[in-house]
Amino acid sequence: MGSLTISPIHAFSDNYIWLIHDEREAYVVDPGDAVPVLATLEQSQLTLSGILITHHHYDHTGGVAQLKNSTGCETWGPENSPGGPYDHTLHEGADVNVLGVEFSVLAVPGHTLDHIAFYSESEEVIFCGDTLFVGGCGRVFEGSPPQMRQSLEKLRQLPPQTRIFCAHEYTLANLHFARLVEPSNQRLEAFLEHCEQRRRDSLPTVPSLLGAECEYNPFLRWDSPAVRATLKERGRLDDDTYDAVFTAVREWKNQA
Repeated sequence: MGSLTISPIHAFSDNYIWLIHDEREAYVVDPGDAVPVLATLEQSQLTLSGILITHHHYDHTGGVAQLKNSTGCETWGPENSPGGPYDHTLHEGADVNVLGVEFSVLAVPGHTLDHIAFYSESEEVIFCGDTLFVGGCGRVFEGSPPQMRQSLEKLRQLPPQTRIFCAHEYTLANLHFARLVEPSNQRLEAFLEHCEQRRRDSLPTVPSLLGAECEYNPFLRWDSPAVRATLKERGRLDDDTYDAVFTAVREWKNQA
């Protein structure tokens, strides 16, 4: 486990604003609402030094201005973003120092064109916004399905022990859909049972491990014979390519 403490701040109905701290200073990731962040900072006696933004959607940026005005913190966000301007604009390959830990920036367009993720090799964590969810992935609003698959491929190449810190608690709905895609996946069944218990106990299902995601998340399994077989059985696969498999699963989830 790394040196940073990472914990969720709940916002809206299902958003997670991620709080990163060392017991003195703090950063937050994607603060859609300033109010719960300010309350947490006060309660924990933390000083907010920075805000990391993955993409421009309001449920990820709505609290930025108030937090900046209240604390004087700095902001880091994607270049060419409708949500800017930020104090520091970021692109693929840039680095951000968060409380002494280096995070590298990955461009992961698809959900939005400006979407980025923050990855720390030493902490074995990635903050991926709405690109990859536990058991799912974000809707493709601004990019194309092939572009989204390429972004997920980039994430899939990270070490399997990488912890996935996504921005929403969508897990149970995602896993119930994954069951339709791979009804005989025993790893999926066991994980669904685990997540249902966590939600009964009012606990987050996030983070998950990338290596495990590759075993049950249908949006990372475009090369799985079982996924392709289900799509063919249901008449949803016309072209047996990775992009076509991913696109068919994404379109099915859109309709589910």
